[in-house]
Order: sequence, then structure tokens, then C-alpha cells
Amino acid sequence: MNLNQIHNVYFIGIGGIGMSALARYFKAKGKSVSGYDRTQTEITDSLQTLGIAVHFVDSVEQINPVFLDKDTTLVVYTPAVPGSHKELNYFMAHNFQVVKRSKVLGMITENTFCLAVAGTHGKTTTTSILGHLLNVCDVPLTAFLGGISENYNSNLILNGTEVTVVEADEFDRSFLTLSPNLACITSMDADHLDIYGDASEIEKSFQDFSKRIKPGGKLFFRNGLPLEGMTYGIDDDSDYSIQNIKIKEGTYFFDVKTPKMVLENLEFNLPGRHNLSNALIALAMAVEYGCPYQQLAKALASYSGVKRRFTYQIKRDDLVLIDDYAHHPEAINAVFSAIEEMFPKKKVLAVFQPHLYSRTRDFIDDFAKSLSQFDELILLDIYPARELPIDGVTSEWLLSKVNCEHKKLVTKEKLLDEISVSDAQVILTMGAGDIGDEVQHIKRRLSNAS
Repeated sequence: MNLNQIHNVYFIGIGGIGMSALARYFKAKGKSVSGYDRTQTEITDSLQTLGIAVHFVDSVEQINPVFLDKDTTLVVYTPAVPGSHKELNYFMAHNFQVVKRSKVLGMITENTFCLAVAGTHGKTTTTSILGHLLNVCDVPLTAFLGGISENYNSNLILNGTEVTVVEADEFDRSFLTLSPNLACITSMDADHLDIYGDASEIEKSFQDFSKRIKPGGKLFFRNGLPLEGMTYGIDDDSDYSIQNIKIKEGTYFFDVKTPKMVLENLEFNLPGRHNLSNALIALAMAVEYGCPYQQLAKALASYSGVKRRFTYQIKRDDLVLIDDYAHHPEAINAVFSAIEEMFPKKKVLAVFQPHLYSRTRDFIDDFAKSLSQFDELILLDIYPARELPIDGVTSEWLLSKVNCEHKKLVTKEKLLDEISVSDAQVILTMGAGDIGDEVQHIKRRLSNAS
């Protein structure tokens, strides 16, 4: 398949964060772009403002006839789309060029200098930092992000096509379509066991990914992982190591030891040691690419973050509201540690929406342990996403295992009232489902109450 011969690109699941970045990319390249998604969101609204037609009914009749020419149309779909999808089945039955998102990403990056970020946690933030660093250093790049960058208000940075920065997703083994020049692996914790079966299989997939690096390329990984390449870490003997950490008014200041020199008094504004680690590996990859140190220091200090990655919605002396995408026990632990470091001795209320029945089942005890760290917990029902219910797997079951004195299960309809009666000084919302849609309502209620 030659992408230059494709005139039309149709997306099934266009509202997904990875799919929408590709839609923006093809639109910018002058292609006709359209697509379907199940629900209208801020992302689909933003695509429509770019002139991309989006509809929300699974019906071939809704598709513009231009996209029904199989000789000029590429159909891209996400694995989250069910096999019963009418539009997907139509395109397959009529022999269109139908490919997964991951394959298209592999095709786009194949003939570029590719920097890929993999790992069960930290991918999106690290990719966003790396894209920002290279962009500020005026590298001719296209960066496909797994979240909305605060610096660019987009999940796509487009400043050229010679270099690509991509989030290498382990779900459905998607990252095995990539052949990067520089790659990193931030973590290899068990996840997506509905796909992999057990932890050893997901570890094997990361090993397989590490072997896809182009000849002469480099692999970076967090110190301690069973891999071969360049290591990074905090206060250790890694090839790239953060040292002499200080916190001043919520900002980190630190030094970085590289294989060749020490970079002194760097500045980074995202809270949490996990974000420091993400910043370090992005910096290491940018250094190895060849970016000048002084520009990198300025770029790192100007990085603003990714929406729903420890995003401050309210930040006052008497009240803090933070929203985060955390949906795995290790991610919850990282967020808790960041809050503990930045807001010691303050009472914390966590609002958590579990994501997927299978993930809740597979990590039930780990979730309970992570959530038990907070002073108060409000639990919402499980967000099913692509799954059907699993017998016995409920938020009630999870709540019963949480060792927290003040805990309750509430509906979305009563969420605002329950939050309003809490005297917690720090309120945290977490989850990968639609809890993000509630955050602005919570912010308004809390702001009006003050």
C-alpha cells in the first residue's frame, strides 16, 4: 500500500485519542478525512472544526459516497471496535483496504527517523515531553501523542516529516508494527491480561519490541528491567541519572548525569517522581538524537503537561482539585506519592472509576491496596469500555476489599453532592473511562461553594 496514492481516509472509532491524531495528520497532508464514533466528545468536536465530518450512527448510509470508492479510500479501525460493527463489515466484505491504526502508524514512521516510547505506564507523558523537547529544538518532526498536550492543545505536533515521535502501545501487541531508531521502555508491569493471559507474555512482547530497533539504534529502559541497552533512573548509577533533587514552590530543580557530562540546575514543573522519571528518559532520548543542551534545558522548563495527567483544576491554599488518567494500581500509587510529596499532611479524597471488568478482576487486591492509602474514597461503577459484564466483578466487590475508614460507592448522579460534603483539602479524580467528563462539573460546584 502506498499512502501517497490514497486520497480518502475513513476512520472507524475516529474519536479515540490515537485515531484522532492520525485523522489530524492526514487532514494536514491534504487527504479527505471522515469517520464514525460511538459518542460525541470534545475530541470529535475539535475534529469537526477542522472540517472532518464525523457521524455517530453505525450505518453505511451515513458515509459520504466519496469514501465508498475502494480504489482511493483507506479504512482505518481500532481493535476496540466490535466485530459486529456494520460499517467495518461492509468495508471488509467489499474488499476495501482496511487496516488497524497500529499498521498505519508503522507505515508512516517506516521511512523516518523514529523515536518510540513504550511501557505500561508513562507512555503518554513521556511522548509528549519528548515531542515538545524536539519541537523547541526545531527538529523537523511529527509527534503522535496519546493525550492532549497542554503546550499545543492537540495530540499531534506537526513541524516536518523527517522525524517521528510515537507512543508505542502494547495493547493488542500494536507496537510490534514499529521499527524505531531510538526507543525506550518505561515499565513492564502486568496489564491487558485479557489480551496476554499472564505477566510473562506481556514481558515477552516488550522483549520482542526491543528487538525491532533498527540497526545502529538504541534502547533506553528504566534501571532494573530485564533488558539490554542504556539505563535511566533517579539517584542511582544509571547511564542517565537524576541527582540533587530540590523542590521550590511545587517545581523540581535537579541535575542530570549523562554518559559524557552533568547537566546542572534543570527545571521541571510536573509533580511526582514518576513524572521526573518520564522527563529524564525524554531528555536522554533528545540528547542522544543530538539536541543542544541549553535549548533542552529551556524546553524542559517550558513543558506544561498533558490533560488528565496530574492536571490541576483548582490549586489554592485551602483547596486543590487534581484530575488524572490513572487506571492501574501502579499508576494510582504514583499519583498518591506525588500528592504526598507536594501536599504533605493534607486530607485527600480520591474519586475512582474502575476501567474494564477484566482489569478490575485481575488486579482486585492491588487496586484495594492502592486505594486504601487515601483518607477518603468515593468509588464509581466499573466503566465497561469494550467489555461485557463479568459475573461477580463489581465495584461493590472492590470496595469491600478497601481498607479505608471513609469509603462509599456512589452513582454519577450523586457524585457532586458527596464530594461537596467532604472536608478534604485535596480532591483527586482518577480513571480512564468517562469520569473525565465529570471534572468540569466538579470544578464548578467546588468553585461556587467557596
